[in-house]
Amino acid sequence: MTKRNTQIRRSAIASLVEEQGEVTVEELAKHYQTSEVTIRKDLASLEQSGQLLRRYGGAVSLPKETPSEELELTVSEQKLSLATVAASLIHDHNRILIDSGSTTGALISQLGSKKGLLVMTNSLTAANALNELESEPTLLMTGGTWDAHSDSFQGQVAEVALRSYDFDQLFIGADGIDLERGTTTFNELIGLSRVMAEVSRQVIVMIESDKIGRRIPNLELAWECIDIVVTDKHLSDEYKQIIESKSVRVIRAER
Repeated sequence: MTKRNTQIRRSAIASLVEEQGEVTVEELAKHYQTSEVTIRKDLASLEQSGQLLRRYGGAVSLPKETPSEELELTVSEQKLSLATVAASLIHDHNRILIDSGSTTGALISQLGSKKGLLVMTNSLTAANALNELESEPTLLMTGGTWDAHSDSFQGQVAEVALRSYDFDQLFIGADGIDLERGTTTFNELIGLSRVMAEVSRQVIVMIESDKIGRRIPNLELAWECIDIVVTDKHLSDEYKQIIESKSVRVIRAER
């Protein structure tokens, strides 16, 4: 493959991502009749040049024309509002699981007043934040194989560790919600998330409303595995009713 052909393919991929909003490595490899390794290199190059954002199994388009500081502030406020609602569901002495991710990570700052918590996580970032809480929750790590892309531990060792316990609640994020199927993700490592749900009495998904209705290939948790969806005030009544028809409670943060 010549350098010119590579440049043409990458330009076409960038245009496709901008048009569709998201693509997968698998579909790109089939479309351009090349290997997934080559496509991953293409996506890495395009991300480095600021033309898209890589996600597990593919890539998504950049946020539309919103100043970066304003975008970060808006996202932070949304995550904090979700975290405040999610924390209100936690009782003293609960045994909880917190999955890796920035949305679930926002929950930790809201746990300072909770007494006697036992918390397990697969995230070093979350573990460090939990360790700083004055309430001093009992902290457990899943262990397992470190995955740099998700910034978390994954794999069979982590799954075995999880199955040694039972939990009152799981707090987990998602890249999207397919209204028919459940939560979806770009991450191809979905085994640990499913085990987390299996060992938890209540599964709480924390997700911004703009991710609800997105179709992403990898189904993470089916609706029957989910008890509550915590989202922001911008979720439409129509989407709320559809989710509730799946026997899932929806809580919209008021701020």
